[in-house]
Amino acid sequence: MSSRQRLFRWLYRLGFTPWDGHPLAQSLTNLVEGGTLTPTTALDLGCGTGDNAVYLARHGWHVTGVDYIDKPLAKARAKAGGLPVVFAKADVTQLSSSGVGAGFGLIIDSGCLHGMSAADRDAYVAEVSAVAAPGALLLIVAFIPGGMTGVPGIGFEEVQRRFSAGWTLLSSGDEPAMDHNGANVARFYQFVRNF
Repeated sequence: MSSRQRLFRWLYRLGFTPWDGHPLAQSLTNLVEGGTLTPTTALDLGCGTGDNAVYLARHGWHVTGVDYIDKPLAKARAKAGGLPVVFAKADVTQLSSSGVGAGFGLIIDSGCLHGMSAADRDAYVAEVSAVAAPGALLLIVAFIPGGMTGVPGIGFEEVQRRFSAGWTLLSSGDEPAMDHNGANVARFYQFVRNF
């Protein structure tokens, strides 16, 4: 078990989960409600208690939400009710061997990548690429370095560099839903899979 996994298990055990219950990312709602996407399959990386996955399912997507901690997955399943969502225990650095499937048309990450070590980020990019369908959209919402205490963050140049092979950046910008005391501490990145 990695130190990252131990930390999050401990925080969930304590009930200290400030990332739960925040508003949905505006970049996600703009993408889903913009009228240009046909709902297919979606993968919610680091889904936590399932807010994004449930939102997508309510908009017609067949969603798989993954997290590596049981407690938030149980809460997510309760929220989903009868919606077309599967919540699975899986590590985002090992997706292709976890049995969650592949060929996802939309992959979202709202707060997962920005907390990882460099080695985990390498594995994450490889695994996200392995489970994406050709032409898949990837939406990442991440804190910038120094944007939030306790979160390493990730900068624009690093995100662009890490996804330079096999992905094209379509758009990026400040994420207003994550505004913190008037500071733009988060960015969104929307990519498309090239093949």
